[in-house]
Amino acid sequence: QVQLVESGGGLVQAGGSLRLSCAGSRRTFSTYALGWLRQAPGKEREFVAASSWNGANTYYADSVKGRFTISRDNAKNTLYLQMNSLKSEDTAVYYCAASPGFTSWPRPADFGWWGQGTQVTVSS
Repeated sequence: QVQLVESGGGLVQAGGSLRLSCAGSRRTFSTYALGWLRQAPGKEREFVAASSWNGANTYYADSVKGRFTISRDNAKNTLYLQMNSLKSEDTAVYYCAASPGFTSWPRPADFGWWGQGTQVTVSS
């Protein structure tokens, strides 16, 4: 059983920063690729960022590249998403998710285990 729990969401003004955290079970972090995905009201869930199992490879959606940074600490079983220069369009529920790996560019369908999500609201 893969368990993931997100934290760190909240309300922030446009231009501000937030850091999301995702705590996972020991089995998760040493084996799986991990990612962040988000879903805004009325929209489909979309990929945001992902990290290979050891953090050597990272992937970002064009919409967040240069503003968001994904990182992981396998010793602490924790995944992070540092979000800077936030925009109103970043408002969404953010999910941490685990994947056995990616055959090409990460997609939501590649992730088999999900956390419960944390709300991020950016006010303009």
